[in-house]
Amino acid sequence: MKFGVIVFPGSNCDDDMVHVLGNVMGQDVQKIWHKEKDLHGFGTGDCVVLPGGFSYGDYVRAGAIARFSPIMKAVIAFAEAGSYVFGVCNGFQVLCEYHLLPGVLLRNANLQFICKNVWLRPVTNDSPITSELDLNTPLKIPIAHAEGRFYADEKTLDALERSDQILFRYCSPEGDITPEANPNGAARNIAGICNERRNVFGMMPHPERASEEILGNSDGRGLFESLLAGVLI
Repeated sequence: MKFGVIVFPGSNCDDDMVHVLGNVMGQDVQKIWHKEKDLHGFGTGDCVVLPGGFSYGDYVRAGAIARFSPIMKAVIAFAEAGSYVFGVCNGFQVLCEYHLLPGVLLRNANLQFICKNVWLRPVTNDSPITSELDLNTPLKIPIAHAEGRFYADEKTLDALERSDQILFRYCSPEGDITPEANPNGAARNIAGICNERRNVFGMMPHPERASEEILGNSDGRGLFESLLAGVLI
């Protein structure tokens, strides 16, 4: 499987993602500058990653300018062809701004930047990045955002529930989904979702920052292992 990591002005997690995909997971990975107009050499079964950071300094709002980068038309076509697109933090914001994923990421409820470890509960195995996860085992994954509060109207939220498109919810260390475990006020504790075709997925927490034992936490590695297991079957 080949991975392409899009780099926007202001991306700051691209090297983290490249390291995990290449050095930890042993996959073919390359950076793609946002001014490129096509995805040379990428096709069915490959994955494009939109990493975290602060594309264009989060001017206007997070992800609002990056969605107009030249490479995004190729990313849209890539997704529409059924290939995988994964957005983490700022990447999730960009995917929502481009309406590849429903909803929007708003300012955190406390109006402050939050950087800490949180707990996530996988709530479905029916997606490429959750297929191998234990739904009864919470994951400790770090967040680092000011605009991470997932919001959608009730009709959209109900549709996400019915279609089993919610991938992760913020939870307690014991796995309880409670208001107290919600770090940013996200609707229904939602931390990550996918599209109806299940080939585009986004999440606010950073699994690439929790994928090596040397860091004291490898809970995030299971997401990458799930994706690879599903593709290589």
